[in-house]
Amino acid sequence: MAARGNTLGVRGAGAARGSMWPWLALALIVLIADQFTKVLILGYYKLGDSTTVTSFFNIVRAHNTGAAFSFLAAASGWQRWLFTGIGVVATLFILYLLKKHAGQKLFCFALACILGGAIGNVVDRLLHGYVVDFLQFHWENRWYFPAFNVADAAITVGAAGLILDELLRVRRSK
Repeated sequence: MAARGNTLGVRGAGAARGSMWPWLALALIVLIADQFTKVLILGYYKLGDSTTVTSFFNIVRAHNTGAAFSFLAAASGWQRWLFTGIGVVATLFILYLLKKHAGQKLFCFALACILGGAIGNVVDRLLHGYVVDFLQFHWENRWYFPAFNVADAAITVGAAGLILDELLRVRRSK
């Protein structure tokens, strides 16, 4: 029975203890929420359609063939495979980190958010050749923040969580 301990997330002395399954479940929830909202947008909006929700927020259907802030969106199509590859490599690395550090709650929460978001955007690139964006914030109809989606929001929350986790780790070490 001791040999099975490592497959259940139990590590040797001094290592983080815990299971990665709750974090994978969180990543799956993020992925499902992301894909569900994108299916709704694809079903009810045509490219460029917009609905004003508040004086600073719209729902809009946009397609992003690039990365964050449409980086490389105007490239000839090779970026689809580059960003898909980066997403796949990031997914594998995050799975490794989740297994290794499963007992570190904030760190794994952050990784799970990033994992679910990364997979959501990879699914879009594979299915459509672009990422479906639909959340758009603006200021006085003059300054528009680039449209984004649930996956992007989860990745941002995850990145903030990683920064907070590191700041707390440094503080504890002093």
